[in-house]
Amino acid sequence: MEATGTDEVEKIKSKFMSAWHNMKYSWVLKTKTYFSRNSPVFLLGKCYHFKTEESGELSTDGSNFDKINTEISGSVEEFRRDFISRIWLTYREEFPQIKGSALTTDCGWGCTLRTGQMLLAQGLMLHFLGRAWVWPDALDMDSSDLESWTSNTVRKLTASFEASLTAERDPKILPQPQRGPARRSWDVTEMRNEVYHRKIISWFGDSPVAAFGLHQLIEYGKKSGKIAGDWYGPAVVAHILRKAVEEARDPELQGVTVYVAQDCTVYSSDVIDRQCSFMDSGKAGTKAVIILVPVRLGGERTNTDYLEFVKGILSLEYCVGIIGGKPKQSYYFAGFQDDSLIYMDPHYCQSFVDVSIKDFPLESFHCPSPKKMSFKKMDPSCTIGFYCRTVQDFEKASEEITKMLKSSSKEKYPLFTFVKGHSRDYDFASSPLHEENDLFSEDEKKRLKRFSTEEFVLL
Repeated sequence: MEATGTDEVEKIKSKFMSAWHNMKYSWVLKTKTYFSRNSPVFLLGKCYHFKTEESGELSTDGSNFDKINTEISGSVEEFRRDFISRIWLTYREEFPQIKGSALTTDCGWGCTLRTGQMLLAQGLMLHFLGRAWVWPDALDMDSSDLESWTSNTVRKLTASFEASLTAERDPKILPQPQRGPARRSWDVTEMRNEVYHRKIISWFGDSPVAAFGLHQLIEYGKKSGKIAGDWYGPAVVAHILRKAVEEARDPELQGVTVYVAQDCTVYSSDVIDRQCSFMDSGKAGTKAVIILVPVRLGGERTNTDYLEFVKGILSLEYCVGIIGGKPKQSYYFAGFQDDSLIYMDPHYCQSFVDVSIKDFPLESFHCPSPKKMSFKKMDPSCTIGFYCRTVQDFEKASEEITKMLKSSSKEKYPLFTFVKGHSRDYDFASSPLHEENDLFSEDEKKRLKRFSTEEFVLL
């Protein structure tokens, strides 16, 4: 009986914490983001121009579309459609209990895992859908939903409080009308793309069986000494994502692999070996690779000399974004305008969505409005991601990025390097493609622990 009472207290405490986090961050969702009409906007390699004869700023939340001419409106809508189509993964609550803990929410500690999920999701979207794909229902996302999200937070807080007074097991929350996009007829290609769209999101579902869900990522994190409720840094998350993709059993995912740079070095032969691992098993063709490079953009603070390089990276279509943020908050950086970075924020606690059901709602997995942050506020610790479909794509990308690194280094050491050969050729312990007895080699464990102590703390 006493244990039951303790469980109820923990549930109520969890709901209050979720509501607190929502109220803490909801003002960010409601705040309009303004973009200059006179500067191009880059989003994961795509460039958008809002230029007009009039000077000033433009809001992209849809609130002032009627105030701009048709030409500019078209450009803004293309940008909004592209941005909203990216997969947004945030804090969730009331999902199945995480193994080895009493946690049913990641509010307050899971943001870097969420930004890592967003980066991996973009890589999978490039692989299965291509960069040109956009969600047909993207512009049906109502900007007024921002208001409803905030009001829903207040309703949850009130319901939890009332439940604590009346000793109800499940707080009753007044139903909220759903304003999902209207059904329309789709052609064969759109139907095929929508299947993959839903499948990719389902791989990130908050359940123990989802390949890249929070539950699985935490299990892999345990091998580096992390447990549910701990804070994760960008480099640790990079290694967890690599292992999650390596261990994924869905046949659709067998054509993708992840490589994590070692000590800011990408060893070309190691990457190509991963891509050609299909050939070892007798299958034709090569694997696509997502390359993750943990770096530091300075010491205590981000060095502004690296701004042009970061902008150059986000201008590449095969870039899948950056796991980064500012001190104590992790963001998924996907673009820029001038000296400001465009990002998606995981710090909003939404309700658990069962992605195993047919036609599960998609709206909460797409962010209706972009946010901007000055590059100067960026924490120096981050992980950069790239996607290469073939060996030829990797070789071309390595050449292009190497030139970019040299031009931005300004007589300093580059952020990272591409070198020919294997890591073992340089007296580094190379980790095998498949480890049977342990998910991380001893060398990887040491590296992960070092990253854990060096990186900033994320909330």
